[in-house]
Amino acid sequence: MDFPDPLIRGRLRQRYKRFLADIAIENPDGSVREITAHCPNPGAMTGLATPESEVWVSPARNPNRKLKFTWELIRVGEHMVGINTSHPNAIADEAISAGKIPELDGYTSLRREVRYGENSRIDILLAETNRPPCYVEIKNVHLKRDDDLDHGIAEFPDSVTTRGAKHLRELGNMVGTGARAVMLYVVQRNDCDQFRFAEDIDPKYVAEFREARRLGVEAICYACDVSAESIHIVSQLPIDA
Repeated sequence: MDFPDPLIRGRLRQRYKRFLADIAIENPDGSVREITAHCPNPGAMTGLATPESEVWVSPARNPNRKLKFTWELIRVGEHMVGINTSHPNAIADEAISAGKIPELDGYTSLRREVRYGENSRIDILLAETNRPPCYVEIKNVHLKRDDDLDHGIAEFPDSVTTRGAKHLRELGNMVGTGARAVMLYVVQRNDCDQFRFAEDIDPKYVAEFREARRLGVEAICYACDVSAESIHIVSQLPIDA
């Protein structure tokens, strides 16, 4: 996924009210101004909202939008981390279409946001003649709590997610109908070499995950290379479940 417009570098002043962030950005003439940007992340963002961190924002294309910028990235040590939770579906779509996720290869039809289950929408529905449909639920991952700067552990979730637990139950139900169901965790950072669940944060989600796995739901995790120009899936991470 390439960013459609050049990102603007700044310094985070503060994140507040979950969806707002005050950021100091540099104008073309070298002067600095403070803007309020949309923070597209409802989670706790542990370790990703430290004041004075280097961040990047995207300009709004809609001139009528109240908030003219969206917070996209933050630098943690030597690495960039994507904080926009709306991007993983597009990132996964691109990777699946390019054959970069072997577990999801071999389908000729890919549709997004398809209604299914009890008033739900599946992130991606894959189909191919003479194969069961494949329901792919995608979750954004950005939490990392260890101190290893280059080879740490990505974790999910970073806050309680009752919606995520519901999605696991829906996937289990689809397996019961004869379909294939896959949980895909997209890690918007490349400083981790394994993935695990933050059971101390949301034990109910982890319990639902284990039940979904028992029912036949598959789980895979991929990390991304993140830069101010693009975010692309690059490598698979083992899941410690």
